[in-house]
Parts: sequence; structure tokens; C-alpha cells
Amino acid sequence: MRHAACSVLLACALSSAAGAEQLTLDEALSTVTAAHPERRIAESDLALSRADRDHAASRQDFSLFLDGSLRSGRRPDGDWKPDNIGRIVARKPLLDFGRTGQLVAAADQDIVARQADLLNIESLRRIDIMARYFDVLLADQQYVADNEFMTVAYLDWDKARERFELGVGNRPDLLRLEAFYQDWRERRSASLQRMRSARQKLAHAMYRPDKLPTALAEPSLQDNARQVPEYDTLLSWVMQKNPRIQALQAQIVAADARLAAIRAERRPLLDAEVIGGGYSRESTTRDELSAGLVFTIPLYQGGRVDARVARELAQKERRVAELEKLKLDLADTLLATLQEIEWLRSSGRPAADKQVEYRDWALERARAEYELELKTNLGSSMAETQAAQLRRKQVEYRLALALARLEALSGGSLPPVEGAQQ
Repeated sequence: MRHAACSVLLACALSSAAGAEQLTLDEALSTVTAAHPERRIAESDLALSRADRDHAASRQDFSLFLDGSLRSGRRPDGDWKPDNIGRIVARKPLLDFGRTGQLVAAADQDIVARQADLLNIESLRRIDIMARYFDVLLADQQYVADNEFMTVAYLDWDKARERFELGVGNRPDLLRLEAFYQDWRERRSASLQRMRSARQKLAHAMYRPDKLPTALAEPSLQDNARQVPEYDTLLSWVMQKNPRIQALQAQIVAADARLAAIRAERRPLLDAEVIGGGYSRESTTRDELSAGLVFTIPLYQGGRVDARVARELAQKERRVAELEKLKLDLADTLLATLQEIEWLRSSGRPAADKQVEYRDWALERARAEYELELKTNLGSSMAETQAAQLRRKQVEYRLALALARLEALSGGSLPPVEGAQQ
């Protein structure tokens, strides 16, 4: 009766969850563009790069400013006279011999790098949402399996306790069965907590912290059957398409442009200038309106330019080293991912399927024996069937995540496979 009551309660819980509005994997993945903090950080970095680009381009903008002074001067007759000056100056840079152009080019490459970083963040968030979604499904399935095992352990202990009260059996066996039941009870309680924490992590990944999902739909995972290219083909593709590689490459190009802009500080400047002025003291050397070209030719700047060049060269060398290390890490990650996919398909999936097939057969046999009252191991067979189904789902979820990581490494798309149906 106790087993029947537990089964009824569990069935009611599952039926109520199934009747509720279920969250699908596609709906969860659609939140990848939500204003998650990680995405907002990447978007802020992109906005900063665009602002830096506008600032660099503004070096060639027209400028207008007021220039004035309040002063007094002593005349030859010994009297002090005011010599105030007020001028409106309009200036437009004409030539800076590469300074602005190189700074704009560097800013453009920084924007490219930030856009690649944003794409990488979206890929990582997509994988995180998928992983958290699968964690909820696995936590639910694990709870069902642990609950079945706990129920079986409780029934064994309860029967032994009834026999012991009738003088059949011994206390050590009774204590062993009770300890076994308490172990499964503890596991079931831990599974129940994982169900709650898994849902909270999924809600945070979707950036819906105040709305924990209750019922999740089982995904079809049709892409698990897609073919993947060979390692050598994928390696060259990843080295071209990976967003982190593209970001570092853009940063290296930006460093070269900044180096050219810094070195251009040794070159002249040419500005056009128009001045309209008013003076409190009349003089034949002062013009109320003047226009001309202003040349600025650097003759000596100390060590300022050399220090900036050295700093930028060090930054560039760091980026080059990071790029080389990233390529090595990506090659290892790519190989490990492909090997995981191959292992899951060739070994993990067949083993899990065969285990499910065997447990289904064992369950049918246990049910038939139970009906004939030959054995009473139906509960344990049901629990082992649940565990086998959980193993198969773990394989499929892990395969889906491996394929998602493969797409992320490849910049969001895989190269076509020769002979595969598109």
C-alpha cells in the first residue's frame, strides 16, 4: 500500500507538470539575445570602440573657439594703457601625414574585434542555456530513478521489519536493510535539491531570474544525426572562422595602425586658420580679419614617441603570443570534441540503447513473474529501467552539447561534408 501511495503521488506530480505549459529548447535558446550581463558587457565594449572611432575621426573636424586676454601695457610717455585682445579663431586641419587615418583604421579593427567577441559571447550563452536545459531534464529523471530505488529499499526494509517482529530474521540484516533504505532516501533528497538548483541556473542563463521554469519539453535533437567533417578539414575552417581568432587578428592589425599613427607624430602638421579679432589698442601690425596656413614641424620631442612605440610593440607581441597559444588550444579542443562525438556515436549510444533494450525485456519478465506471483522484484526492475533510460538521455544530451561546441569553435557554421545531404 505504501508503494502504491508513493506511485500515485509521483504520477500526480508528473501529470500536473505535463499538463502545465512546457518550455521548449527553442524557446529557451531564443533568450540568447536577452540583456544578460555578459552580453551587455560585450555590447558596452563594442560601444566604447565605436566611440573611440568617432573620437579618432574627429581630429579632422572644423573647430571654432574664442581666444582672448586682458592685459595692460606701459607706453613710451610713461602711462599705462589697456591692451585687451578678443579673437574668434576658426581652424581646420588639412594634413597630418597619417595620424588620423591610422588612428581611424586602428579603431575600425577594434570594432571588428569587439563584434567577434560579441559573437563568441552569444555562442557561449547558447551552449550554457542548452547545458542548463539538459541539467533540468536529467535532474528530473534522476529524481524519478532515485525515488524508485528508495521505494524498493523501503519495501524490503519494511517487510524485514514485519518478519523480525514475528521472530523471523535477525537484527544485523534488519539494520543493513534500513541503512540501505536511508542511503537511497538521502540520494532522493539530494536529487530533489538538484531539481530546484538546476531550474534556478536555467532561469539565470535565460536571464529570467524571477521566473523559474516548471515543466520542460523533451527536445527532439534531430541535429545529433548530422555528419561532421574530418579533423583536417575542420581545423583549417576553425582557424579562419573562430571568433576569438578573428578578434585577436583584428587587434594585431589595430596595433600596427596605432604604431604607424604614433610614428607619424614626428611628421609636420598643416592647418588652415581664419581669425577675426578686436583690440583695445590700435596698431598697424594687428588685423581685424586674417586667414592663412599654419605649419607645425616637430624638431625634438624627447623620448615620448619612442616610449609610446615601445609600449605598443609590447602590446602587439602579447597579442601575437596569445593568438599562437589560442591556435594550439583550439586544435586540441577541436580534436577532443571530434573524438567525443565519435565515441558517443560509436560506443556510448549503442551501449545505452542495448542497456535500455535489456532493461525493457527484464521489466516485462519481472511484470509477468509478478503477475504469476513467482517473484516480487518488479519494483527494482522498474527502477533499473529508469536508470537505463537516464543513461541514454545523458548520451544524447552530451552529443548535442558536443555538436554545439563544434559549431561555436567554427564561428557558428560547419563546412559542408562531401556526399552528405544538406
